Amino acid sequence: MTPVAEPKIDCHMHVLDPARFPYNPSVAYKPAGQEIGTPAQFDAVMAFYGVTHALIVQPNSGYGSDNALLLDTIARGNGRFKGVAIIDFDASLADLRTLQAQGIVGAAFNPTFHGVDHYLQAKPLVGRLAELGMFLQLQTEHDQLLPFVKWIEEIPVPTLVDHCGRPTVAQGINQPAFQALLKVADTGRVSVKLSGYAKFSQRPYPFDDCEPFVRALADAFTLDRCLWASDWPYLRAGERQDYGPLTALVARWFPDAAERAKLFSGTAKRLFGFR
Repeated sequence: MTPVAEPKIDCHMHVLDPARFPYNPSVAYKPAGQEIGTPAQFDAVMAFYGVTHALIVQPNSGYGSDNALLLDTIARGNGRFKGVAIIDFDASLADLRTLQAQGIVGAAFNPTFHGVDHYLQAKPLVGRLAELGMFLQLQTEHDQLLPFVKWIEEIPVPTLVDHCGRPTVAQGINQPAFQALLKVADTGRVSVKLSGYAKFSQRPYPFDDCEPFVRALADAFTLDRCLWASDWPYLRAGERQDYGPLTALVARWFPDAAERAKLFSGTAKRLFGFR
C-alpha cells in the first residue's frame, strides 16, 4: 500500500465556504480564490487520499469566533469530523459542555494571528478546559510558546501544539522555545502536530531544514504523541502546496509502515475517539 492510500486522519485542516456561510465582516483577512476550501471539496480530497476522519480547526481568517460552518460540517459529517473552535474566554462550563456535545474537543489559541498579549487573560478558560478534558490548542511561532509553558505545566489541560511549534529554523533545535516544547513532553499531556512546514521552513518542498525539528519532536514525544496534518487548504501559503506531496513527505521521513500507521491515524484515534 502506498502512503497515498494508507488510512489517515487529518488533524489540522479548515473549512471555508463563504457562498453558504458568509465571512464575519469584522474579520480583516477574508480568504479568496484557491484559499477557499469547502466541505464538499474536502470530501473529494478525503476519498482520493484515504482520509477517514479529520479534526477541523476554526480559522481566524474569514470567520473568527463565528463557528457556524465548523459546527454544521461536523453535524453533517456522519462521525467523520471533530472540531477545535475559537471560544470566548468567558465561556462557562455549561457553554463548553454544549460545544462538546456538538463534537468540539478543544479551543484554539493563535498568538501568531492575535499576539501573545491577547491571551494573557485566558487562563481561567484553560482551567475550565482541563476540568472537562478538552484540549488547549496552541499555534505559536519563534519564542511565543514560552509564556504558555507555565500554564501547561501547572494546569492539567491536554494540549495540542500546532505545526511543530513553528520554530525559528535558523536558530536550530537548541533555541529556548523549542527546548521548552521538548521539555513539556514530560507532562504526558502534550501532543504535537508534525505539519505546517511551509510556515517555518526557509526552503521549498521537501523542507529539508525542518527534518531535525521533526526528528527531535518524534524522539521526545514518541509517535504516541505526534499527529499528522495537512493544513489544507493552505491559507496564506507563500507557494503552492498539495496534499499528495505532503503525504509522500511522511514516507520520506518515516519509512517504517508501522510508524506511519501511528502518525497517520493511530494516535489521533486514541486522543480524539474517532471510530
